[in-house]
Amino acid sequence: MSSEPGATYYAAFVALCVVTLKAVNEEVTEPYMDEPFHVPQAQAYCRGDYWAWDPKITTPPGLYVLSLLLKSVFMFKCNISMLRLTPALSLAVLPFVLTRLLCYHQRVRPPSTMLVPTTEAVVLASFPIAWFFGFLYYTETPSLFFVIATMVAASQERHWLAAVLGAVSCTFRQNNVVWVLYAYASSQLMHLRFRRAPQGARPLAKLHDPPALNASPADLIHSLTSFPRVIPDLLGAFVPYALVLAGFGAFVVWNDGIVLGDKSNHVPALHVPQLYYFAGFATMLGWPALISGKGGPKALVRDVWERMFGSARNSMVTVVAAVFMAVTVYKFTIHHPFLLADNRHYTFYVWRRVFMLHPIAPYLLIPGYIACAWAWFIRIGQDQTLLQNLLLPVFALPTLIPTPLLEPRYFLIPYILLRAQVVDVPLYAALGEGLWYGGINAATMYVFLHKERAGVGRFMW
Repeated sequence: MSSEPGATYYAAFVALCVVTLKAVNEEVTEPYMDEPFHVPQAQAYCRGDYWAWDPKITTPPGLYVLSLLLKSVFMFKCNISMLRLTPALSLAVLPFVLTRLLCYHQRVRPPSTMLVPTTEAVVLASFPIAWFFGFLYYTETPSLFFVIATMVAASQERHWLAAVLGAVSCTFRQNNVVWVLYAYASSQLMHLRFRRAPQGARPLAKLHDPPALNASPADLIHSLTSFPRVIPDLLGAFVPYALVLAGFGAFVVWNDGIVLGDKSNHVPALHVPQLYYFAGFATMLGWPALISGKGGPKALVRDVWERMFGSARNSMVTVVAAVFMAVTVYKFTIHHPFLLADNRHYTFYVWRRVFMLHPIAPYLLIPGYIACAWAWFIRIGQDQTLLQNLLLPVFALPTLIPTPLLEPRYFLIPYILLRAQVVDVPLYAALGEGLWYGGINAATMYVFLHKERAGVGRFMW
């Protein structure tokens, strides 16, 4: 996509950010939802009281430190309106790093100037979770920005910079350490895929990693058995990431766990269906990009059907997978008390009106989860290898499965990383995706600002 339309869309994006932030500050004049924890903590830092800590806060102080830095540069006051500029500015610069990430996956040169994002990057920055929480004093948007910046640095083989940015991302959310390691692994798979031995040098060790859409289960086994051959070639780049991992381990030992505060309400659990919810969520939000491949939705449906039922073996695998998923739904579905007690979120209504409609309802969704997973596998597999396709699901496991609460914010980073791997979205589909996101954003923000319910509060993600 050319950079000129991207500059126009970016100008509109920033203008909308300014208008939306102004509206939020005018209508929501007091800290809301999680802000009553974050705002006083940031204000304590602004007073120089760096040892004060609210034990209800579960994440490290990266958000407050970033606000302090912005305060020192722009001479902000630490009232709620100014503090909300921290995530809003993170949202405003998000398209720049997304441009680099998208160009990395598409293997094209980014725009000649860093100050002009692509149209697709602007659209992706408008993703509803990132957009909404860009106007409240929450960690989501700055956390996403630093994770994507880590990915970009790693993709450019600037691994020490990537490690530093990754360490910063962990000060917003602890489990970003997983995405730091993902950035390393993703960069190394791309490196192994395209590296060539200098002329006259001995042949390089090869990792078996065939194109995703042509691969079989036997190829996966072959890939795993060939992996030890290339480990020596990967160790040098791993050193800075190992330091981040060691620092994270020291934090866990010092803190006696990953969660900083309020440990009683944030006990890890084995919540396997979170993966299924993510597949459904990604499909419902990302369908414009998902169906925009060659042949359109008909070809995608045909390919998914072929993967699920195109042969006796495929049908058997589908049945076995469905039975396994049914067992995990039965054993590991969690009816979290926070989810059922708070009717100010989308998830409350989804849970009550879909999952609790009938005891069999969660099981009827299983074929849909399988179809959604295959659809994304096929869509991102157009230009990727088998291991590149499987890498994100593997790293999503430790971020999603231990979280007992069904919360769309947990899906934000894996969704953006997944969507960025769709490399051939035509302009019309990207603009359609932008309209889809924009409609969701407008409806959610309108209800949040203007439909407050007495005794209940404001509806939000």
